[in-house]
Amino acid sequence: MIPLWMAPLSLATGNTYVLKPSEKTPSASMLLASYLNDLGLPPGVLNVVNGSRDTVDGLLTHPDIKAISFVGSNSAGEHIHDVGSKNGKRVQANLGAKNHATILMDDADRASTIKAIVGAAFGAAGQRCMALSVVILVGDLSVSQGWVDEVVEEAKKLKVGNGFQEGVDVGE
Repeated sequence: MIPLWMAPLSLATGNTYVLKPSEKTPSASMLLASYLNDLGLPPGVLNVVNGSRDTVDGLLTHPDIKAISFVGSNSAGEHIHDVGSKNGKRVQANLGAKNHATILMDDADRASTIKAIVGAAFGAAGQRCMALSVVILVGDLSVSQGWVDEVVEEAKKLKVGNGFQEGVDVGE
């Protein structure tokens, strides 16, 4: 999702764009690049590089890269800001953004709410700032435990595997 916020602005203003997705969830970025290439984006305008800290450091120190935009964890963002700034880059870093909690009333529609909770928690393998990490159950505690059990059972149904294969819910 975040590349869809940033890439259009970069490309519309005549820049090339280097996208370095999380090494844990690169599939969406690879699909985005494939689709844009299929639509006729010239070669070399959108570049996807995969890797971890060594790859990031290579981008942060490369003389042709003038600006870095990052959304993610505090520790990674602080590193990116420090190294990028020391190497003369303009650095924009949005750190620690998180959709922390959903408040759940015990009279909510069970089936749709359980599916929504599981999707919000595990979509994109949980590697997004909007991944749900906390559900606050409000109301009758005896009813609340039933919600927890049902969310666990729904999560157990998720198929983990190659995200490009039919029937896989969570890519690895």
